[in-house]
Amino acid sequence: MRTVLVTGPGGAGRTTVAAATALAAARAGRRTLLLTCDRGPAPDAVLGTALPAEGGDERTPWAPPVQAAPRLWAARVGTGEHFRALAGDLQERGTSLFDLLGAAPLDPEELTELPGAEQLAVLAALRAAHADAGAWDLLVVDMPPAHETVRLLALPEQLDRYLRRLLPPERQAARALRPMLAQLAGVPMPTQKVYETVERWQRELAAVRRVIEADGTTVRLVAEPGPLGNDVLRTARAGLALQGCRIDSLVANRLLPTGSADPWLAALADEQRTAHQALCEEFLADGVTVRDLPHLGRAPRGTADLAALAAGAAPTEASGPGGDPWTVEDRLADDGMLIWRLPLPGADRDGLGLVRRGDELVVGVGPFRRVLPLPSALRRCGVAGAGLRDGALCVRFLPDPDLWPRTP
Repeated sequence: MRTVLVTGPGGAGRTTVAAATALAAARAGRRTLLLTCDRGPAPDAVLGTALPAEGGDERTPWAPPVQAAPRLWAARVGTGEHFRALAGDLQERGTSLFDLLGAAPLDPEELTELPGAEQLAVLAALRAAHADAGAWDLLVVDMPPAHETVRLLALPEQLDRYLRRLLPPERQAARALRPMLAQLAGVPMPTQKVYETVERWQRELAAVRRVIEADGTTVRLVAEPGPLGNDVLRTARAGLALQGCRIDSLVANRLLPTGSADPWLAALADEQRTAHQALCEEFLADGVTVRDLPHLGRAPRGTADLAALAAGAAPTEASGPGGDPWTVEDRLADDGMLIWRLPLPGADRDGLGLVRRGDELVVGVGPFRRVLPLPSALRRCGVAGAGLRDGALCVRFLPDPDLWPRTP
């Protein structure tokens, strides 16, 4: 199933572009599901259709979908319902642990959303939609603002890493000892259900990562061209590249008409056109399609307004490199080194960070970080330096004589 994740700087018109993208696909004959994380009135106004505010559960974490147009259904991600279902399941499985600690479980009425609940609900919605992929040809998701989206897409890998560190595979040995420990301590030990819950989370996190990394999943960036918006977009683009996400296009939204006789409007249009030109130069140089959507002179309301934008927002296939773009270049014969090339378009030299930690490389781009396992050949090398060239971080490795195979 094709999936388009729509994001951009706050206030750039993500919801409008997501809805126009979904409507364009539906009009082209594709069964389309539009999911929005926005719990405010914007999705209802843009679609001209009221979306239920509540509904869903742990398995289907969105409110009942509403048909907004032929072959187009829209729904809100049910953050509260998903959190309560998740917390309730965890409490049920951890009953003996609560007893051991002398703690009383929370009543369902006390389960209010915690920070991070929305991100978990969105990830669960992605997985659930793909589990029921036969019902839809296209999934369009109105994501949070760009920086939040980068962190959200990084979450499955990060959570899986934390779970493996806290409960490594060696915990199997501890399971065998639990009955003995319980007898010695005279108190019940945490039940098998707790471990089963962690294993289930790990399976679900792996399923979400497969959705995010699938060839049919891309990110659509939305921006209202301007000096500040461009800077935010560059940082977000570098963060998305760090997570291995592919961009299908950049949508330049709310473009003002040129040639106005009003000097105030003409000045705004000139500033926007300059910023738009800069974005085009950056993105087109990397093979990313730039699509222009005009300013309607008002906030879009209903499918009639969306239809005026749909032609410029039709889904496209992924632009730029596909598959794994992080390649190791062998320069042993010429320079005695290996180079790991990590494409990070939009990255700034001053905002880069690089730390070798055992068999891993911790890469930082602005406010974002990712822990990358080193390819097997590079684990037997030391880092000799790094440089940012042509939108890619090139890390140089020299073979460790004590670890590198010796040639006769």
